[in-house]
Amino acid sequence: MFAVWRKIAENKIREAINNGEFKNIPGAGEPLKIKDDSHIPQELRMAHKILKNANCLPPELELKKEIMCTEEMLAKEPDEEKKYKQMKKLNYLVMKLNMTRRLPISLEEKEQYFHRIVDKM
Repeated sequence: MFAVWRKIAENKIREAINNGEFKNIPGAGEPLKIKDDSHIPQELRMAHKILKNANCLPPELELKKEIMCTEEMLAKEPDEEKKYKQMKKLNYLVMKLNMTRRLPISLEEKEQYFHRIVDKM
């Protein structure tokens, strides 16, 4: 039974090729872009794929993204009072990120904000 469906499918594909229906397809002639997911355990691969397709990030990456956005806003903010609030938010987010990790990371680039706040006081 499967062989019959396979034969029908192959005939339809050949017919489409002969009619030129596969010409000008985006990416034609280019190698396939296959993502290497060998670093993800087999039992988690489907879950990762579903979350990725749904544009969901793991909590740690969401925090990193929010930290980057806060840093960008801080760099563009001219008002000192608003900058101070952004620095407090940034320090909170960094602390929250550190608490999600098993081992603390070096925050030397983030510590500059602490020193700036102390200097302002």
